[in-house]
Amino acid sequence: MEESEELQSILPYLPLLMRSSSLFWPSQAVETLRELGGGRVDSGRLLFQAISDLRKALSLSSQPLSPSTSLGYELFFDEVMSGEESRKWFQEVVPVLGNLLLRLPSLLETHYQNPHNSMRRTTALRLLDSQQQGIIFLSQELIAALLGCSFFCLFPVKDRYVNHLPMINFDELFASLYEDYSQKQENKIWCIIHYFQRISSKMPKGIVSFERKALHLKNDYTHISCPDANFWSTSTVPLCRFEVHNSGLIEDQSSEAVEVDFANKYLGGGALGRGCVQEEIRFMVSPELIAGMLFLPAMADNEAIEIVGVERFSSYTGYASSFRFSGDYVDEREVDALGRRKTRIVAIDALCSPGTRQYRMNFLLREINKAFCGFLYQCEYQLYQKKLQENGCSSALFDAATSTSMETSDGKFSNHKAENSQNDYHCMDQVDNIGVATGNWGCGAFGGDPELKTIIQWLASSQAVRPFIAYYTFGLEALQSLDEVAHWILAQRWTVGDLWNMLVEYSTSRSKGETNVGFLHWLLPSIYGHGTGIDLSNLA
Repeated sequence: MEESEELQSILPYLPLLMRSSSLFWPSQAVETLRELGGGRVDSGRLLFQAISDLRKALSLSSQPLSPSTSLGYELFFDEVMSGEESRKWFQEVVPVLGNLLLRLPSLLETHYQNPHNSMRRTTALRLLDSQQQGIIFLSQELIAALLGCSFFCLFPVKDRYVNHLPMINFDELFASLYEDYSQKQENKIWCIIHYFQRISSKMPKGIVSFERKALHLKNDYTHISCPDANFWSTSTVPLCRFEVHNSGLIEDQSSEAVEVDFANKYLGGGALGRGCVQEEIRFMVSPELIAGMLFLPAMADNEAIEIVGVERFSSYTGYASSFRFSGDYVDEREVDALGRRKTRIVAIDALCSPGTRQYRMNFLLREINKAFCGFLYQCEYQLYQKKLQENGCSSALFDAATSTSMETSDGKFSNHKAENSQNDYHCMDQVDNIGVATGNWGCGAFGGDPELKTIIQWLASSQAVRPFIAYYTFGLEALQSLDEVAHWILAQRWTVGDLWNMLVEYSTSRSKGETNVGFLHWLLPSIYGHGTGIDLSNLA
């Protein structure tokens, strides 16, 4: 296998060695993996001994694991698991994982020899660095092998922090179970264990894509750039349909909408640590999402990450400390022409603890552009321009942009012309019916204003020409009048520019201390029983 530039970029972060253009495990690691594959490991204590042997064979001993890792593995597999569960795990699952890891070099060789990865717009596994737009396609089988490496704590951690990469080994996940036991931590691990049980009984054969999206920070004629305040203020794009769901979960929506991951800038957030809110739970019930943590450094303010095709394996109840694994989940989502399940997840990170600064113009722009980047169709510019024109909007909104730049196999960028768009992997979806499914993004642990974030996401969805936004309020009291206000706004036939200007006026007043009510109350005080409020007839 020829050592490509893509492989060179990710090789320092893989547990394999390379010699004469071939990837391989050290002989001592092969011996340990064969012991695992032969079913000769039958307890948590021996399992961690195998992990230690593998790490020693890979010269990882100088990169220590979390202090209580061994105790965490022993606690879970020797005490938390029942005798029958433990027997099945060590007799049926661990051997499959051992043999799967033995095949990792050949799986990667097949991956890099895929014809798609020799094209100018490579889809091969590589470090997809900040500001480097591109997409990576991985088979579910290769993802399973990579997650097996996480379970055995085999990924080198040197330079990951320096290069703004999240940790991907499972040592902290297990160590924290011992150090500060909680039921939610145990149940997070049960989700991971269930995933391995499922793939060991039947290996899934689909494809998952991971894409770094960006709005470019400088204006030029080849990229869609980060919009400024004037862009939003003058936008003539009509507002899209707004659906309010006071119950239900984003991941249970059935309309093929893009599901918003309320992300940390480090993909996955605390999924492999003690975290257990929206992003972490999504990563537990669909562990294939974890694979993106291997090669996707932290997101900048102008970036988002879109993941298509992950399978859901677990059911759950609760949230945060009440989170519980509740059994198997059979994912029946259809697959697209590329073999990906039609589950689309976009990770966008909100401002953390924004306080009153979230009402300032530069922070409003940061949030709306972050959401816009996530919701925008990453396809040919001409397709986006066409959709704007179909909606009767000015095509001058993006005169600075004439195409979306895609990375080439030599690490440079090239522009794809409209005539090739039907062959581009970005354009495989029938996008006309794909809306956005979201909720209180950045409003829980991050402390954002839910009314502000609601409107920002509606504006971004509309500007991205999404047909609708399905908003899950999770019963939040501040949004109890959201449906009524949204219906009123739509009845006024406002554009994105109209609603943005109202949001800016409100935020200015809020920032100056001239009002302390929420945006919905400020806009329509009559629904709260306080008179007719401001005169909006000039915008009706």
